[in-house]
Formats: sequence, structure tokens, C-alpha cells
Amino acid sequence: MLGIIAVVFLAAFAIVVLLMSAGGAERSQQAQQTVRRLAAVVAPVAVGITDEALLDLRRPQHLSTIPWLDRLLLRADIFPRLRLLLYQADLKWTVGALMLYAVACWVAASLAIYWRTGGAWGAIAMGALGATVPFLYVSYLRSKRFAAFEGILPDALDLMVGALRAGHSLTSAIGMVSREMAQPVAGEFRKCFDEQMFGIETRTAMLNLVTRIPIQPVRVITTAVLIQKESGGNLAEVLEKAAYVIRERTKLRRQVKVHTAQGRLTGVILALLPVVLGVGLYFVNPEHFSLLWRRPVGLKMLYGAVIMCVLGMLLIRKIVNIRI
Repeated sequence: MLGIIAVVFLAAFAIVVLLMSAGGAERSQQAQQTVRRLAAVVAPVAVGITDEALLDLRRPQHLSTIPWLDRLLLRADIFPRLRLLLYQADLKWTVGALMLYAVACWVAASLAIYWRTGGAWGAIAMGALGATVPFLYVSYLRSKRFAAFEGILPDALDLMVGALRAGHSLTSAIGMVSREMAQPVAGEFRKCFDEQMFGIETRTAMLNLVTRIPIQPVRVITTAVLIQKESGGNLAEVLEKAAYVIRERTKLRRQVKVHTAQGRLTGVILALLPVVLGVGLYFVNPEHFSLLWRRPVGLKMLYGAVIMCVLGMLLIRKIVNIRI
């Protein structure tokens, strides 16, 4: 037994070392390539780099620290969306790490179900629900970050209104927000400010802000700024009214949460009651309860119960989730 544990530990250690060495070699190669490109700016003919290669000195975006996996993920269109999702959740994971966590959860759930039921295909199908756990975690962090952003945004707009009325430009007001406000507002407005300072148009910088934070208040602010840029008007007054609307919207959302608290609690209870009751019955009489996965009819009933519980939870969430 100790020998098996030692072999498993050594194998896991070797895999970790190989992954770290692969990531380190990739970073070293990137550093050498950057040095060569910078040297080519001084003497492009000496190092033999074309003008097309000189134009791209941007920091490369990687989906994985493993080179071959990074090249594979770059070929698919869905992975840039996952990278944006990770950025919006403020996670330092790569897309490859997210997919690895999803596969690991799928395998772990499938093995656990197969160990109790003995059905391979049913275990694989039910284990697929475990693959959604990392994505649900990322979605939760994303929603939490958006809620924090929306909670601080009215104060940031008040600061911008004061700066505009004091005679500052829009770019200067955005820079003031990036210095004075807390995260995550400060970081996003800092990116918007840096983009404008590097020569990007205000329209493009604001649209990039909407891409990073796709919530309704940010869309309203962006629309107001773009309309003011094209047709003119009192931007300070528009932003002041936008801050008032956002505060009232937040207040109304809290009232809706109070009125729908009973429905949301009902959904949680109905979702957890079958699981808690099943675990309790298993500990009380394991032989009687284990008939659910020892017989084909029991397996069908178990799979049907899981599917109906998930559908019921989604329906209740749809009912109590009122968009404002």
C-alpha cells in the first residue's frame, strides 16, 4: 500500500515539474523574442527581422502555459470568450486551467457515481454535471464583481460630475476616478483612461469598457458620453441624472429581493431536500436505499429524479429572477 502511494506521489510530482518547466521555457522564449525585436528596432537588417514582425510588439495573450495546448486552444473561437469570462471574474486562471478543472470534476463525479451504481454510461452522463462546477464558480465571482462595480458606480459618477463642473475634461475626470475610487471601478476606469492616453478614440475606449463590464448602467453611461461627443450637451447633468437612476434602480432591486425571498428560499429547500433526505435514509438503512443503484429500475428512477430536481430549480429561479 505504501509503495502504491509513493508511486502516485512521484508521478504527480513529475507531472507538476514538467508543467512548470514547460511554462518556464515558454516564458524564456518569449523574453528572448522580445529582446530580439527591440534590437531589431535599432538594427533590423542585422538580425534579419521583417517590418511586419516589427509591428507586433504587443504582449501576447495565452490561453494556457503549455505551448501545444495553447496553440490548440487558440484555434477554437469559444476560448476567447472563456478568457473574457475569466477576466470579468477577476481570476488569474488560464482557459486551459479552467478546462482542466472541468475535466477533473467530471472524472471525479463519474468515478464516484460508478463506484456506487456500477453503470458506466449513466455515470459518465451524470458526471457531466460535475464539469459545470468550475463554470458556476466563475459565474458566481463574475456576478459578485459586477454587483460590487454597480454599487460603487454612482459615487464614481458623482466624482466625474464634480470634475467636469470644475473645468476638467472627460479624460481627466476618468483618470480622477481611477485614482480616487476603490476596486473594481478604479481598475476598469484606469484601463479606459490608459487607452485614451495611448491614442485610442473615446468611443472605442468606452465601448471596450462595455465589453469588459456588460451591465446596464455602464451601457447607459457609454451611450450618454457618445451622444454628447457627437451632438454636444451638458454631460455633467446627464451623468448626475444617470447616478440618480442607478441608485434608484439598486434600491428597487433590493426591494424585489425582499419580496421574492420566500420563493428563493423555497427553491433552495426543494433542491436540497431530496439530497439531504436520501443521505439520511442511506445512513439509516443502507441496504434498503441502495436498491436505487443496484437495479435497473432504481437507476432510471434516480436519474429521472436528478433531472426533475435540476429542472425544477431552474424554473423556480426563472420565476423569482425579475429583471429591472
